Amino acid sequence: MTLKYVWRVVLIGALCAAISTKAEADQLQKTADTVIALAIVGTAALVTVVVVVIHSSNQKRTITGCVNTAQKGMTVTDEKDKKVYTLSGDTTGVKPGERMTLHLKKIKAKEGDTLMWETKKITKDFGVCQP
Repeated sequence: MTLKYVWRVVLIGALCAAISTKAEADQLQKTADTVIALAIVGTAALVTVVVVVIHSSNQKRTITGCVNTAQKGMTVTDEKDKKVYTLSGDTTGVKPGERMTLHLKKIKAKEGDTLMWETKKITKDFGVCQP
C-alpha cells in the first residue's frame, strides 16, 4: 500500500466523521463533537501510517544483479538502483560472478550498525555477469 492510498483512506474517514456528526443548537456541544471526531480520525491515521511503515520495513525484497565477493562474504549490486547489498545467512547456491535474482530480508549486523541482507531464496540464475 502506497502513501497515496493511506491519505485517501484518511480523507474518507475525515469526511465520514464530519458528515455523521449531529447538528446541535448548542455551539459548545458541536465543538466538543468536532474535537472528538478529529481525535479519532487522527488516531486512525497514525495507526495506519505506523502499520504501513512497519510492514514495509519487514517485507522481503527481490533484487536482480551481479554477485561479487567481498572481504566479509558476498555482495550483490542491484541493476535498478545500483546499490550494493551485503549478503548473509544461507548463501548456498549463490555464485560470485553470476547474475541472479534473490529474495532478501533486511537484518541488522551483529557488529556495528551495518545493514545486511539475509538470502531467503534464489529465484533465478541468469549465468555469468556481462561487463
